[in-house]
Amino acid sequence: MSARNAFVLLLALSSITLLIACGGSGSQPANAVAPPSGSFANSDLNGTYVFAISGTDSNGYSYAMAGTFAANGGGNACSTKGQITSGTLDIADIDSSEFSGPVARASISGSYCIGVDGRGQATVTTNIGQGFPSLTFDFVLQNTSHGLITEFDSFGTSSGTLDLQSSSSVTPEAYAFLFSGATYGSDDTPIASAGNFTVASGGGITGTADFNDGAAATYTNEDLAGKVVASSSAPSSEFTTATYAGLVFDVFPIDTTHLKFIEMDSTATQTGDAFWQTTPTMPTGNLAFTLGGEISSSVFAAGGYMVTDGAGDITASSSEDFNEDGTLSPTSSPSFTGSYAATSGNAGRYTLTGFSGFSGGTSYAAYPSSGGVLMLEIESPPVGITVGAAYAQTSGASFAASEGYGLNLSGDNLSESSEVDDIAEFTAKSSGETVTGIIDENSTVDGPATYGATLSGTYELIGTSGRGEIAATAGANSSNTTLNGGFGLVFYTVDGTTFPFMEYDTTQVSTGVFVEQSPSTSSSSVTKAHALYAPHSLFHPRAAREKKQ
Repeated sequence: MSARNAFVLLLALSSITLLIACGGSGSQPANAVAPPSGSFANSDLNGTYVFAISGTDSNGYSYAMAGTFAANGGGNACSTKGQITSGTLDIADIDSSEFSGPVARASISGSYCIGVDGRGQATVTTNIGQGFPSLTFDFVLQNTSHGLITEFDSFGTSSGTLDLQSSSSVTPEAYAFLFSGATYGSDDTPIASAGNFTVASGGGITGTADFNDGAAATYTNEDLAGKVVASSSAPSSEFTTATYAGLVFDVFPIDTTHLKFIEMDSTATQTGDAFWQTTPTMPTGNLAFTLGGEISSSVFAAGGYMVTDGAGDITASSSEDFNEDGTLSPTSSPSFTGSYAATSGNAGRYTLTGFSGFSGGTSYAAYPSSGGVLMLEIESPPVGITVGAAYAQTSGASFAASEGYGLNLSGDNLSESSEVDDIAEFTAKSSGETVTGIIDENSTVDGPATYGATLSGTYELIGTSGRGEIAATAGANSSNTTLNGGFGLVFYTVDGTTFPFMEYDTTQVSTGVFVEQSPSTSSSSVTKAHALYAPHSLFHPRAAREKKQ
């Protein structure tokens, strides 16, 4: 049974007992659905972490946050909370009634607690003043080094990542990047950029950049110049191209291969990632991909497998699932073809063109990196504005039963014209192909209305490519359920621990990822999960515009 049909059936038949998790009650989670080892604790968040999120604030405007915090690993779940002893926070918010411009390096402190299933919450206060509220972050840990995070308070709703910081400086090296956000001004227009650059030993930057300005215009293969400036709190950088001069970013290094960026000028709220590009060639074989954004003013998400042959062709073995404003691709996952070519004079930049049977943009700039092949739609005139990444599939990797998984989802609920952001933890059972877990949701229409709702459904693996489907319902009744009442997902196996997905039901359009959990694994012995580009913001401006009308 397909995810779409199974999801409809589950919505009609579900009668599920509500589980209570660690939250506003401040108590140890009861009946938490934990991964098989079930041993997450406050001690699993210990050290300095980089976090980055983007979404929609309570007034309907796009915003982004990024920063660091130091967690002490103390306490016992929520009965005695762990402490956030220090940290800094950047905010870039389109809403001029809240801020006159970006807020840089606000100091933060707070507390947190983690349940046995890896789900947790952190509450932080800042020195911003002027009535700015305390913030709550909802997260699920993959291990001691990595997690998925949403903002879970009345200020706004957003999603992103949480990573243990092992380096606080920018290594002189070649990087590929992908950023997205919204432009300042009354239109709150989505914008995205991609490119590559090399950092010299003195901090100078040279490279190439592509821009998609709200699907109104694209600016491609522009020379990029700039610099990285070291500071006592965190580095900053400046990018200049022919179209955009003096774009200023704060930079939060995660390790020597991975950097988080947030734009801190008056142009846009872009956030995103830069990854090492030491081997700037297009990988050959199965590449699991997801894309999200807007196509012809419709909210759009897609995913599938792009199969490259090493000779410039995307072969007919490629397949795509898509969701365009609730219109779904056939359940058979239709095939497509295309071509790819390196850019003359820039071995780290490729163009993807010549698509047949593909729903989405007609041309993409693609930058191979240690975080995947980063992709930005660039045709002129543009069909839309979509971004995403493709990841080389590890041979033999598959979805494993009897394991725990942490999930983050971000997208648009079509019936409510609302952004939705979900954090969940589930276990895939070895018998009966069922999933059980807990889900939390924040949205622009309801705020953080769903916490600790049961997640219950089925999964199915389709063929041998690593493609699978999950159909699940959320909550036992209307008093504690998500806007969509659950979800239907199509997911794609990358390396056996990382599973990007797109939502495959008719009332919600989203993308996200779930990751296999490894509770209480020390950071020194963690086998790092596939470095993941996390999509940002391109769903959010449409929801914001509709809310303001």
